Amino acid sequence: MPFYFDTKSLYDRSHPCCYPSYFRKMSQQLSIAQLIAAAQEFGTPLYVYNADNITAQYQKLTSAFAQTDTKFFYACKALTNINILKHIKSIGCNVDCSSINEVKLALLAGFEPNNVLYTSNGIHFSEIEEAQSLGVHINIDSLSNLEKFGKKFGHSYPVGIRLRPNIMAGGNIKISTGHDKSKFGIPADQLTTILELVAKHNLHIQNLHIHTGSDIKDVDVFVKGIEVLFDIIPHFKELKSVDLGGGFKVPYKEGDGETDMILLAQKVKEAFDNHPNPNGNPLQVWFEPGKFMVSASGYLITEVNVLKETANTVFAGVNSGFNHLIRPMFYDAYHQIENISNPTGAAKHYTVTGNICETDTFAWDRNIPEIREGDLLVFKNAGAYGFEMSSNFNSRYKPAEVLVKDGKAMLIRKRDTFDDILRNQVL
Repeated sequence: MPFYFDTKSLYDRSHPCCYPSYFRKMSQQLSIAQLIAAAQEFGTPLYVYNADNITAQYQKLTSAFAQTDTKFFYACKALTNINILKHIKSIGCNVDCSSINEVKLALLAGFEPNNVLYTSNGIHFSEIEEAQSLGVHINIDSLSNLEKFGKKFGHSYPVGIRLRPNIMAGGNIKISTGHDKSKFGIPADQLTTILELVAKHNLHIQNLHIHTGSDIKDVDVFVKGIEVLFDIIPHFKELKSVDLGGGFKVPYKEGDGETDMILLAQKVKEAFDNHPNPNGNPLQVWFEPGKFMVSASGYLITEVNVLKETANTVFAGVNSGFNHLIRPMFYDAYHQIENISNPTGAAKHYTVTGNICETDTFAWDRNIPEIREGDLLVFKNAGAYGFEMSSNFNSRYKPAEVLVKDGKAMLIRKRDTFDDILRNQVL
């Protein structure tokens, strides 16, 4: 259902949501009525996800790459609720996991092992052993674990190698993972040592993986990564796939761009057409979209507890905090905030803060329709790394989660209770 305001707001030219381009960008979004209904039924603070939006994002990927042999693995660290994973499976997408527990969740959600990718990062080798026992795809990101894998499994189990391409990319340093000071992957300049281990243990290398960062708009960053791999690919005779990671840019506010998927697909195809695998077999291209798949699907609905006017600003304090949505404090991330209780009110400047006993600011000096105590404020683009990074800081409860599918709102996680705060504590 398209996002809408009442008739009066459509003629309020001071409000950004009245412009046609805004409505085009907001397709597959939930309406104010749906969000208010969810808040009334399930309470606040509340995470709400729109299954239709997730489906649309996946279709955007598959349509763009229809002319290439490409496989997409949803990077589930963005949002692991098992009902989200089941929906991801139902639309035909695969899943990428960053821990053995994510692997177990994926299998429990119904994914076949061949459709599960596990990319390790600084973990104990026993976790890789467990992933091998479950039969999933594995990428290894250290020389130490690569050697341990070779000693134990030799050529018997195909494996991938995560390389660090030494490319700086991403929205900021905290989400850049491919540069020369990043902990992720085996530096590409250690290829000689990699090849020595492969030969020593007769390793079966079927995949090469790189991931340069998150929030990447420039498609040439992916091309640069491919160019790094073209010098490495000839050394691996049994290679079947090349994994270019994820990190696609999503728009957070009016005027933001996103990764041009059609252009990216064209450039990827051109690159591989111009550099066929010298070992013969064509290589399948893998991507790991996470935030791109679920970010815009998610909303965090909060209620305004208190207004506090000072000489410098008006604080709107809501019944949530960085214990529920840490991205603004952790990444300086921008989330559009809408007053769905008073969408046509005269816009004023507010500093939106949480109820945590720390500096806990969602937005400084943000222009929002007049806020009153008791109003519902919605944080948009909250589907990725919102609930997933939440905590019980200040002994506060984690919020409930709701999935809207086929127009019906379904509870997919109960709100915490005091029993959850005490769970696992020894009394």
